[in-house]
Amino acid sequence: MSNLEPAPAEIDCSNLDAHLEVQTLEPRPVPLGGPRAMTVFRTLPQRQRSLIGAWCFLDHYGPDDVSLTGGMSVPRHPHTGLQTVSWLFSGEIEHIDSAGNQAIVRPGEVNLMTAGYGITHSEFLCDESTILHGAQLWTALPDRVRNMEPTFENYRPEPMNGTGWMLNVFLGTLAIGDQTSTSPVKTHTELSGAELHLEAGAEVGILVPANHEHGLLIDQGQATLNGNQLEHRELGFVRAGCTILRIKAGDEPLRALLIGGEPLGEDILMWWNFVGRTHEEVLAFRAQYQAEIGAEPGDASEDRFGPFPANTPAALPAPALPAVRLRPRVNPS
Repeated sequence: MSNLEPAPAEIDCSNLDAHLEVQTLEPRPVPLGGPRAMTVFRTLPQRQRSLIGAWCFLDHYGPDDVSLTGGMSVPRHPHTGLQTVSWLFSGEIEHIDSAGNQAIVRPGEVNLMTAGYGITHSEFLCDESTILHGAQLWTALPDRVRNMEPTFENYRPEPMNGTGWMLNVFLGTLAIGDQTSTSPVKTHTELSGAELHLEAGAEVGILVPANHEHGLLIDQGQATLNGNQLEHRELGFVRAGCTILRIKAGDEPLRALLIGGEPLGEDILMWWNFVGRTHEEVLAFRAQYQAEIGAEPGDASEDRFGPFPANTPAALPAPALPAVRLRPRVNPS
């Protein structure tokens, strides 16, 4: 559902109380394993907010000198009930999955993997890369399609340009003035995603659907979003209700990621790399995956997570389950 036209009515949120209309979500550092771990900065999910539209996960990382940290080295691991969205600013990553897809993730190209009922994939830094910098995002699939067959899409959008700004729309539809860009990449709820560049001091008004929530992640520089100041790595959240997002760069050039979408309207249960609906369902996902990779005894005949190419690193085993019952993530009202 990416062919979404912006709503015609204009409600300029910059004239409203910024403290009511914009919520600042602070990043928290998360090391990705090992003594030379690459640290990522997570803004979704967190206690203040679990979802923005159907976006349920956002890690921001880099610029990372891979000679010091080793970069990204994530062996085969599973996903269910979600789409992974990879977006790079620098560096290259090799993607391999159990649906038979192999691709190089490059800057300026979106790679979207739909896990559906189950998939495994690996992500390894390409040898030529020296600096790794980008974002890893997930979107939760709605209940009606979350058990679909896995798919994979790659797309390089053509940027929109104007005086002091550039917008690269990789999901959904966004507009500035009389320019509109629509991504052909298939999503299963109304979603948008774009990379925004502003020259120092420049301001832009992005037309967005009134029924969408939005988040702006600051990658470089500073910005005001509807009058609310955002610093490096912060994620500004805007509730549904306005159709123009006013974004202004500070004293330095701005690079930011804009995400948005209609509220999912469903409670989801996220644990490790699984998105499900109930405690029992996620336990079953874990048991099935562990059996398929030979990490724990069990029935591997179902083959939910698919085959994987030979001569690749060993699969990543699932962590131990917590001692408490898993509960769905619910956004505050």
